Amino acid sequence: MAKLTEWKPEDAQFWAAGGSKIAWRNLTFSVPSLLCAFSVWMFWSILTVKMKEVGFPFSDAQLFTIISIAGLSGATLRIPNSFMVALAGGRNVVAVTTLMLLAAALGAGIALQDKNTPFATFAILAVLSGVGGGNFSSSMSNINGFFPRRLSGLALGLNAGIGNLGVSVMQFLVPAVMGMALFGGLAGAPHVVAATQKLVYVQNGALVWAPLVLVLGLASWFKMNNLPAQDSEPTSAAIGKILGLHALAFAAAGLVAWILVRYPKLTLGAQLGLVLLAILVCLGLLKLLPGKIKTSLDKQFSIFGMKHTWIMTLLYIMTFGSFIGYSAAFPLLIKVVFGKLAGGTINPNAPNPAVFAFLGPLVGSLIRPIGGWLSDKLRGSVVTQWSTVIQIVGALLVAHFVLKAQAAPDPTIFFKPFLFSFLLLFLGSGIGNGSTFQMVPFIFEPQFAGPVLGWTGAVAAYGSYVIPTVFKTQVAAGKVEYALYGFAAFYVICLCLNWWYYARKGAEVKC
Repeated sequence: MAKLTEWKPEDAQFWAAGGSKIAWRNLTFSVPSLLCAFSVWMFWSILTVKMKEVGFPFSDAQLFTIISIAGLSGATLRIPNSFMVALAGGRNVVAVTTLMLLAAALGAGIALQDKNTPFATFAILAVLSGVGGGNFSSSMSNINGFFPRRLSGLALGLNAGIGNLGVSVMQFLVPAVMGMALFGGLAGAPHVVAATQKLVYVQNGALVWAPLVLVLGLASWFKMNNLPAQDSEPTSAAIGKILGLHALAFAAAGLVAWILVRYPKLTLGAQLGLVLLAILVCLGLLKLLPGKIKTSLDKQFSIFGMKHTWIMTLLYIMTFGSFIGYSAAFPLLIKVVFGKLAGGTINPNAPNPAVFAFLGPLVGSLIRPIGGWLSDKLRGSVVTQWSTVIQIVGALLVAHFVLKAQAAPDPTIFFKPFLFSFLLLFLGSGIGNGSTFQMVPFIFEPQFAGPVLGWTGAVAAYGSYVIPTVFKTQVAAGKVEYALYGFAAFYVICLCLNWWYYARKGAEVKC
């Protein structure tokens, strides 16, 4: 692909003369790459369900831990990805991070062939799959630079919205490929579900992504562009920066993963405190780096002294953090709540998580653009207020039907209202995803809006760690409903903050 020597998207003549074509081509290859990235990041939500079915010797708590580690790794890797494009070039970052997904896809595909694979191996692979969560930040930053302001909302909406759909696509595709010898003898022998004697190629759920990310990574390399300001260094130096920055974030995520594996009985407070540890270690390692990286971080750190940075961080945790956290935990939670009868025996009529799990992320992803559109019409804070109410109601309804299911001789009779209530949670979080993002440019000056969006996006992604971790501890305690009560209480706090600072008459900031 020819090197770009100038880029002036706000110039109508330049845009019409070829700039538009270049921008849309870059978006065309960015979108499927990001979709596959989300899929690999979140594929543990389905793989752990199948691991339980075929008899991998891990407890429910350990399976939730795998999901949690992947979530934490993806969130931590978003921190360096927030400014990686300016340092290494958008084409370089998208292509390299897409190809890096091969490690998790191939590694998990091999590990899943043998039920004797140690738990620590899956923990390491979960850390590696975090690349798929981290590159959301760099992908969005890259696409934003290609489009004029009048089209940036559309471009970013397509990139983020279809990227988020990767969770739903994955939860639909992965079960579909497990029933056949998709890769012949290369994928090893199938596993057997003891209860039904059904043959299941669990490993296919990971291996199926390998050829896709290979093709997309190479296509991104040859068909995408670095913007002129990003193309001043040799390619080898750019790749070195990408790998080096990821290595530092992997070190932070790996430390937390090691703690979780080494000390499985940590209290819930200690496990949630590990989020802060991951952030501080990652930022601390990055601050040790000289030159442009230090300068970029120093500029971004100025947002930490602003009150509204922390309020918007909480609101985005409530929305995107809930969306991605529930997406990760939903399938295994269905298995845990409805998989057994009251006496502890296997429920022969249990709903198949693979059939229903994709619906939640699908609802949340498709409704996100509508949340943004409604915010343009009604004000973002008003939409956020009502979407929060929906989340509160949804969480309390889920808790109610979990209690009903656990007390019933056959929990299956409460599955439909449980599913509807959970979809209500996804609906509220999806609307709020769009409305909270719309609020930021109205609250912050332009030079701070970008860093705030990057920071809130990174921290909110820790929802993919926090929510499975909370469910894990409450499942172990036999009190799943307590997790939902806790989430509802957090949503009430966010409701009050949004109303006081942004939504009420006479609010500090009208947005």
